[in-house]
Amino acid sequence: MKKIFFVAVVAVSFISCKDKSAGGTFEVSGTIINNSGKMIYLEILPMATMQAMLVDSAEVGKDGKYSLKADATEASVFNLRLDKSNYPFASVINDAKKVTVDVTFSKDNKEFPDKYEVKGSEASNQMKEFMFAFNSQLQAVFFKDRVIDSLQKAGANDSVLMALENEQLAISADTRTMFDAAIKKSNNPALTMFELGYFQSTANNPNYKLEALTNDEVKKIVEDLATKHPSNKGVASIKGQLDEQKNADEQQKALLQGRIGKPAPDFTLPDPSGKEIKLSSFKGKYVLVDFWASWCGPCRQENPAVVQAYNKFKSKNFTVLGVSLDRPGQKDKWMKAVKDDNLTWTQVSDLMEWNSPVVSLYGFGEMGIPYNILVDPEGKIIAERLRGNALEEKLAEVLK
Repeated sequence: MKKIFFVAVVAVSFISCKDKSAGGTFEVSGTIINNSGKMIYLEILPMATMQAMLVDSAEVGKDGKYSLKADATEASVFNLRLDKSNYPFASVINDAKKVTVDVTFSKDNKEFPDKYEVKGSEASNQMKEFMFAFNSQLQAVFFKDRVIDSLQKAGANDSVLMALENEQLAISADTRTMFDAAIKKSNNPALTMFELGYFQSTANNPNYKLEALTNDEVKKIVEDLATKHPSNKGVASIKGQLDEQKNADEQQKALLQGRIGKPAPDFTLPDPSGKEIKLSSFKGKYVLVDFWASWCGPCRQENPAVVQAYNKFKSKNFTVLGVSLDRPGQKDKWMKAVKDDNLTWTQVSDLMEWNSPVVSLYGFGEMGIPYNILVDPEGKIIAERLRGNALEEKLAEVLK
């Protein structure tokens, strides 16, 4: 994870971008109902660090009223958080000088509000509408997934299961249509980047049956945004990162394409019990060599897709060899991640992180992890960097 591709960056962050429409002082005020929180905090999520930064705090009045202010030189996403809560109860965008956020909590749940109302900010309301509609779609997919799982265990016939799966796919298609419409409607760069990140982070979870945007689709959205907001430094910075990443990817692709069809370099590493495992010992099977680490967030997000592919194709002469780049002295964290993520295939590691010989052997140090190669039964590399749905598509192609 030395380099994190832009999609992954957006997937875990809310972006703030400079925009001429925002300037001066930005004020958020409102009333909090059914929560005895004493302090309220206003946090900005800047693009440079992707970490919440406190910009103002205030005591909540006995009547539940509050008022917060921030310098609004950027079009940004701001979070509102109460006391020591781990999660914001609402988010807003500073497309207006003054925004009102009135919040009502449940008497039984002080972490998340029952409802909140935003006044004075069109972008904030668009963001709220997008999240509510998007989450409603995801809940429908998740519910059908639970039904499918129950029916499978009960031995339901294939036609019933297929009908439900088709309904899931239809909901996912509607979700993508809704996302496309939201992106088209947005006139605020912070809102557009928020919606893009929200969609991509969800699509990284295979349980929601969403197809993540391709690199070209992401780049098109950012380029259109840069054209629409030519003076926006934040968007220009993101576009520059994408251009740099594209050049690096093309160079890496050219290097790796030279390996396709050639024997996979052999290596030997110990499994958790200390037994030495050779890659060449898997000859006769298709094997996905999956380079990852317990500390690598994008790797952990990708693991459900690998688990799903493994369970689907393991009976068809396919297996996975997990190669961890975990750190010295952190075998326990490696083992915990293996258990937590349900990685039931062979795992090996020398616990040398980036100093492991496999990094230079396969030349993915600059590209980072997650990284993988697919090796055929003869030991030849036939594909690499198979992420998300691309992994299952390639396996379906070769394991007919």
